[in-house]
Amino acid sequence: MNLQLLRNATQILSANGKTILIDPMLAPKGSYDPFQNTRNNLRNPLVDLPITEDELHTLIAKTDVVLLTHLHLDHWDATARELLPKDITLFCQPANTEAIREAGFTNVIPVHDELVWDDIRISRTGGHHGTGEIGECMGIVSGYVIAYGNDSIYITGDTIWCTEVQDALDKYHPAHVVLNGGAARFITGDPIVMDINDIITVCNYAPKASVYVVHLETANHGTESRADIKAALLAHNLTERCHVPNDGEWFI
Repeated sequence: MNLQLLRNATQILSANGKTILIDPMLAPKGSYDPFQNTRNNLRNPLVDLPITEDELHTLIAKTDVVLLTHLHLDHWDATARELLPKDITLFCQPANTEAIREAGFTNVIPVHDELVWDDIRISRTGGHHGTGEIGECMGIVSGYVIAYGNDSIYITGDTIWCTEVQDALDKYHPAHVVLNGGAARFITGDPIVMDINDIITVCNYAPKASVYVVHLETANHGTESRADIKAALLAHNLTERCHVPNDGEWFI
């Protein structure tokens, strides 16, 4: 399997000759209002996609399946809903099935626990999109362990370090773990995705896994940059095992 980061949590997975588009946020830079109750008023996304408009249309044409962790704007935006064919196969968490169908998509398949598609096994995992009342308000989120042959990739989704992430690492022992970092947060409350401490915790808990940090420098509520994370990894001697890919990079 190979995995490319486009931007934020939008990734392209290639497995068994198939193309899976993960969490598509496809709008140009500055298309959306800032997330409210944050420390700045920058419009989202903060950066453009690392591909041209023609390349984006080519990608959409060759996409076999869309895989969604949840429906927040920075994972499933209006541009994606407009550009993607309404009959494309779309895997999602059960809680989002009806909302996606109401957007006009006709081939929506909820992943209750696990499914196998073209010999690719997709297992859904849980998580916590923050703590306390903010975590409750952020709603249900999922991650996925994607396995093909002897390889496996754990896409954690928008979650902090929690029991569900620990359980997924214990159960599946993935070779690769992709974390949504950046310590996104509002003016009040704790981070709603992984911060540097969470990233280091994952690295230490799963010492045999290769770890990658995405979900960075794209939305205005992020508070930790690539440079911040790389500096922390260097200080903890984790640069050989934990990587921070750039937009557009094939990193697995």
